[in-house]
Amino acid sequence: MNYTRFLTATTAARKPSPIRIWADIVSRAPKSVISLATGSPNPNMFPFKTAVITTKQGNTIQFDEEVMKKALQYSPTAGIPELLSWLKQLQVKLHNPPTIHYPPSQGQMDLCVTTGSQDGLCKVFDMIINRGDNILLNEPAYSGTLQALLPLGCNIIKVASDGDGIIPDSLKEVLSRWKPEDSKNPQKNSPKCLYTVPNGNNPTGNSLTSNRKKEIYELARKYDFLIIEDDPYYFLQFNKPWTPSFLSMDVDGRVIRVDSFSKILSSGLRIGFVTGPKPLIERIILHMQVSTMHTSTFTQLLVAQLLHQWGEEGFLAHVDRVIDFYRSQKDAILAAADKWLSDLAEWHAPTAGMFLWIKVKGIYDVKKIIGEKAIKKEIFFISGNDFYIDSSSPSPYLRASFSLASPEQMDIALQRLAELIRESL
Repeated sequence: MNYTRFLTATTAARKPSPIRIWADIVSRAPKSVISLATGSPNPNMFPFKTAVITTKQGNTIQFDEEVMKKALQYSPTAGIPELLSWLKQLQVKLHNPPTIHYPPSQGQMDLCVTTGSQDGLCKVFDMIINRGDNILLNEPAYSGTLQALLPLGCNIIKVASDGDGIIPDSLKEVLSRWKPEDSKNPQKNSPKCLYTVPNGNNPTGNSLTSNRKKEIYELARKYDFLIIEDDPYYFLQFNKPWTPSFLSMDVDGRVIRVDSFSKILSSGLRIGFVTGPKPLIERIILHMQVSTMHTSTFTQLLVAQLLHQWGEEGFLAHVDRVIDFYRSQKDAILAAADKWLSDLAEWHAPTAGMFLWIKVKGIYDVKKIIGEKAIKKEIFFISGNDFYIDSSSPSPYLRASFSLASPEQMDIALQRLAELIRESL
């Protein structure tokens, strides 16, 4: 693939930071080397000495004095080696990308650690989106993504979706405005990428089916656009076997996959990772060199030690425990919805994630109800308007999260919501 055509002028102009290159060299050097090269502070001056973190299983992760010095110091931009290698093995196990053994220039799979998946996603957008570029996206979409895209000045072209995610026929109809060969002519401005959350889409909770993914990937090949697979709820899929990812189908090296540990390990540790073709991952790393420099070494070491302690089987066993919890929460909110809202609203059971997308019957726009009246009843929801490009447009939808509240609290909340809807009809 010709990756050059996807890069913004800013991204194409990025050069490696000499200081960051030296930091990587020093981190790999033997202890016999005397380095006067980098400006790393002396760790003996840091106030922290050791740490012991106890897991819920009763195991401990110990940072002795030497490990603590490493944890508090600068580290390689792409991620610490012990975490990177573990994550690459995980991606191979879960997705087995066809690009694993490709030459680097032809899209060999690579990976970097980012400060949460949102940081990685924003760097992907900055890398490929110029003002005026055409970007494909299905609404409703996560408001954080919309707020990252809108200031870039791109043209967001909406693709229709239903309970099974993006509708391939809708995508075909949108793409019919161009010819496949138009991708070779910058003046034609054919779509540069498709952005999608394939599992447990926030806010709808729907997921793309395997057959739809295959159709979409073939359209990406035909019209030569990238697929940004933003998959923070991959590890919260309620049914097995899990649906194959776009990355697992990627024979061309056109998929940029964004993963997150926020939902299964910790949202506050801010550990995400971006997987994709090496020429593009290298560009993300160049951006990181002059922005975040690297994700927190402390949190990377903490997560790396936990993952090595667990092994892949232990990690996936933990994921199963997390899924069991959220499946139970999902069942609880669906039971409450059936009990209180059956004649007032409609919804689809989510297949992954932590949200229920509710359409209120008979009310054109719920924004005032959710933004003002619901608060007085001491219940919080997010109105559907916030998940659309034009957030000023009326919407009968609201998003209910089932991640934090107990089943009893969800029952009370939806009872109060039902009262509020009846009062507003």
